[in-house]
Amino acid sequence: MEIQPILASLRKHKIPAALIVLEIALACAVLCNAVFMIGQRIAELHLPNAIDEAGIVDLNVAGTDPKLAHADIPRDLAALRQIPGVVAATGIDMIPLGHSSSNSNIATSPGGIFQKDSPNVAIYMFTQGGPEALGLSLLKGRLFNDDEYADSKSGNNSYVPGGHAVILTQALAKRLWPTGEALGKQLWIGPQNTYTVIGIVANVLRPNQNGGGLSQFYWSAFFPIGPYPVVTDYVVRTAPQDRERVLHAATAKLEALSPNAVVKAKTFTDIRDAYFANVRSMVWMLVLVCVVMLAVTAFGIVGLTSFWVGQRRRQIGIRRAVGATRGHIMQYFQTENFLLSTVGIVIGMVLAFGINLYLMQHYQLTRMPWYYLPASAIALWVLGQLAVLGPALRAANVPPVVATRSV
Repeated sequence: MEIQPILASLRKHKIPAALIVLEIALACAVLCNAVFMIGQRIAELHLPNAIDEAGIVDLNVAGTDPKLAHADIPRDLAALRQIPGVVAATGIDMIPLGHSSSNSNIATSPGGIFQKDSPNVAIYMFTQGGPEALGLSLLKGRLFNDDEYADSKSGNNSYVPGGHAVILTQALAKRLWPTGEALGKQLWIGPQNTYTVIGIVANVLRPNQNGGGLSQFYWSAFFPIGPYPVVTDYVVRTAPQDRERVLHAATAKLEALSPNAVVKAKTFTDIRDAYFANVRSMVWMLVLVCVVMLAVTAFGIVGLTSFWVGQRRRQIGIRRAVGATRGHIMQYFQTENFLLSTVGIVIGMVLAFGINLYLMQHYQLTRMPWYYLPASAIALWVLGQLAVLGPALRAANVPPVVATRSV
């Protein structure tokens, strides 16, 4: 199939050709970025979290007298640990992907806390049994011992414990000491509170991203607290098959011990589902945008090409009369669509790159990998060929005698 006659015909029908090119360019730009965002959101839904998600139950207790909490917390924990099937229980200030968040900037030197690039991390504080209740996975070093729990006191007005030991996630340790060993190193919260890194655990999600990207989602630090400060959450760990039974038993136990308290119990699975509910909604919305964009593009190509076929019946009839087969007519329109799609895709790739840069600057989106561009190009080439197939078949079925009678 020679390209020159096709180009000559396109020059005579500039408006329909320009509309098809514009449709494909916009579809390419939107499709590239939407599919990229869908991929990112799906990856976020499946972010690993190195705790025992399947076995954790969170119990939030509200309405208790803060003055009695120092006595209530050890009593409540003892009662929870006596429930059949409970592996471990702890009092904790917050939970991953939970309803509250405690964060602080930290540094590896006393003055570094005031620097602009000082990392902001999630501050987890839990009572004895915290690592076991969460199911933390120790990679290096050790967990807290009894003396470190006893030595770490925290009053109502203190947002950090008074001990001197800390456990970091692997991601945070690498951020603080990219090329060195974190164990035994010192870190600061404020100019006076200093802590020694005694252990490194697998990455645990923080309650929220706190304005950072996915890379900061694992910046978490764990501290022991005791004797018991005021905490509002208990974490109970059990076997997955016992989780629902333990949830109801633990709720009933706490309600019996504190009749005036309001106890809200959730499995961690429910907590995670609630946290990512908006992300799932965004995924479906973006999928709908892609489907609608592709459908509009396909129908636009069908409509414009059908109109185009109607305008060129005489040209088609003459070609059929001088020996062009149906296959030649089909090939003509498919080649024409391929050329228009290619121009639209090239323009669309430039637009897609520009949109991605804008999203990176204003919405903390990461750079779109290059392979999204050829993947979208192939999808639009295929869509164009399928969309033009119907009008091309109708053009190929134009009888030469009917077309020539209109001359």
